[in-house]
Amino acid sequence: MRAICYSETGDESVLRLVDLAVPEPGPGQLRVRVHRSGVNPTDWKARQGSAPGAPIDPPQTPGQDGAGVVEAVGPGVEAAWTGLRVWIREAAYQRPHGTCAEYCLVPVHQVATLPDWAGYDLGASLGIPFMTAHRCLTVTEDGPKRLGPGALAGRVVLVAGGAGAVGNAAIQLARWSDARVIATVSSAAKGQLAAAAGADVVINYRNQDVVPEIRKVAPHGVNTIVEVAAAANVGIDADVVAANGSIACYADDGGKPINLPVRPSMVVNARWQFVLIYTAPPAAKSRAVEDIADAVLDRAIRVGPEAGLPLHHFSLEDAAQAHGAVAAGQVGKVLIDVGD
Repeated sequence: MRAICYSETGDESVLRLVDLAVPEPGPGQLRVRVHRSGVNPTDWKARQGSAPGAPIDPPQTPGQDGAGVVEAVGPGVEAAWTGLRVWIREAAYQRPHGTCAEYCLVPVHQVATLPDWAGYDLGASLGIPFMTAHRCLTVTEDGPKRLGPGALAGRVVLVAGGAGAVGNAAIQLARWSDARVIATVSSAAKGQLAAAAGADVVINYRNQDVVPEIRKVAPHGVNTIVEVAAAANVGIDADVVAANGSIACYADDGGKPINLPVRPSMVVNARWQFVLIYTAPPAAKSRAVEDIADAVLDRAIRVGPEAGLPLHHFSLEDAAQAHGAVAAGQVGKVLIDVGD
């Protein structure tokens, strides 16, 4: 089988297209014929590492997310999985078998079925972005731990960076759950994407005063903030968070430190929550997978420009360019076409 691997950390040049034997699934595993691999920021960050040239043994195939068809099952896995279309999550986390290969070995609990009408582009776009968004929307003290129609009714959600992959996922899941959604963006073009995803109100922070604009929509504050740039937005977040609200930070804003406004946060009993889906509680991840699967069945999740998430396709041979596009901040979802 063809696969992308790297045996040392570094820039995109360490990625190699190699030919490997088709792997056999072990106990509790599935072998998935991958059709589409989704690229996330953690893919290139893990490949880059903290020091270039650090050896990776065994070599790593990148790719946490993907979609394809189950071709074989290992001991302890029901044979009924064979032939099912699935979406994959966290394939390469602490494992060498990522989705950037024609075949991928995955523990059975890290796949979910994909309806026949749902494309592989959608399946490969779910995983990390939508699970991260789900976690951000459900960490509030006074809010629901599950999403779905009516779950966020009467609540206001602020999504910072509404044109990003996680921002798009947060908007779609929040709207599916009947929240009122405000998104902030940095340009008119990104504003159109956030609106296409389902945001009720879009604020361009480059030419609008964000706090007064939010207060027009949410005079009593915002219940949940999905935050991509906490260091830059900490003051805004503290000014608009509602009583008992939460600010869920899922990105490190280039490693910048955050100076938390302690007293204002105390007054409203705000919760500052940091989110990394790989190390999130297993129960929270299980709930996220179940809710995302339900949203897919409800046809509440879409991908493509009409859903505010442009798709950028690369061939397996061009995996390095795909990594480079994500590292450069490509707006939309980067996908690698592995199979037909």
